[in-house]
This record gives sequence, structure tokens and C-alpha cells, in this order.
Amino acid sequence: MKIKFIGCLLACLFSWGLSAQEKSTSLQARQVFDEVYQKVFGPQGAALSYKVDIVGIYKTEGRIWYKGKKSRYQSSNSKSWNDGVTAYLVKDKKRTVEIFKASSSKQSRFGDDFKFYPENYTYQMKMEDGNILLILKGKKGTKSMREIRALLDKETRTPLSLRIKVAFFWVRVDISDVKSGGIKDEEFVFPRNQYRGYEMIDRRNEE
Repeated sequence: MKIKFIGCLLACLFSWGLSAQEKSTSLQARQVFDEVYQKVFGPQGAALSYKVDIVGIYKTEGRIWYKGKKSRYQSSNSKSWNDGVTAYLVKDKKRTVEIFKASSSKQSRFGDDFKFYPENYTYQMKMEDGNILLILKGKKGTKSMREIRALLDKETRTPLSLRIKVAFFWVRVDISDVKSGGIKDEEFVFPRNQYRGYEMIDRRNEE
């Protein structure tokens, strides 16, 4: 599962409350988003578990960790460690480890299709069934993720689910076990000793 695809939902960690009578404005929504985006992608790091359902055709689940330029994810199909310099993609079924430059898009299933640029969206907030709904709509010309709807718990202000409109269909992501801060650098170090006997495929010169 692509880290940058999941990365957009990390930005929805919510640390700013709404009163029941307060009307959401585009400016307020963007300010909240920017504050939380920095909080999640800042030096303290963050982690969460996810379940993805793409119109019932493709399903996956796992956990993802972020800290600055470092990242790691673990799913039912593969695992990846990115220490900010080098990325390692483990495929247990094939018993292979592919090695990439940290900035390489080739380590991802989805390539650049799901890169997220905050300035390409308009922002709204509203209450929905007692929870908070953050709505991002792509401006004219925005491709791939045309609309993002993040549902957040009103009390804990953490994300519950995410719906992403891609072309003419919606992708659903259920979110749980969110942690902000306390992420150790050791989480992003590839445990090479655990994969002795795996084929090492170096792709760092294929860019």
C-alpha cells in the first residue's frame, strides 16, 4: 500500500475543537488542516492502523509510521522501511527485498498518482451525526484524489474514517489506534538480519 496515499489521511489528525453552534468557514478549515498537517508530519512522528476498501474489489489493511522524511508500513502483502536515505520493500511470498532510493516512486504500487498537494483543495468543516467532517474538494484541474472526506471523533478528535473520490469511484479507509508523538527512530531501520536468505534486488540505479 502506498505510503503517500495513506499520508493524506494522517493530515486529518484533529487537535482543534468545534462548538455545536459554531459555523465552519473555509479559512477556519484550512487553518485547522495546516496546523494538524504540521503536527503529524513534524519531528515527533505519528502512526496509525488502517483498512482500505476500493469498491469491494481491492482490500488491504496494515499499520503505517511517519517521522519527518522517514516512513514505514506493514500490510498483509508487503512491508517497507524508509530511513530517509534508503527504502526497503519486502515481499514475503516471493522472499525478496527490493532496495530503492528513499525518494523513489518505484517502491510504491501507485506511483505518483496519489501525491497530495494541500494548495490544490478547498476546505470545509461541519458536524455530521455527532462527529466532525472535514471536506477537501479539488480545485479545477486536480487529478486523482478529487475529493477527500475525513470523519473525526468529536471527543477525541482523532480520525475514524476517510473517503477519497478517485475518478468516478470512492475509496474507503477505516482508521484506528492513532498515535501522535513518541515514535522512535529505530522504527525505520531495516532489520536486515530478519531477512537472511531473501533475494536482495538493488534498484537504486534504475531511476
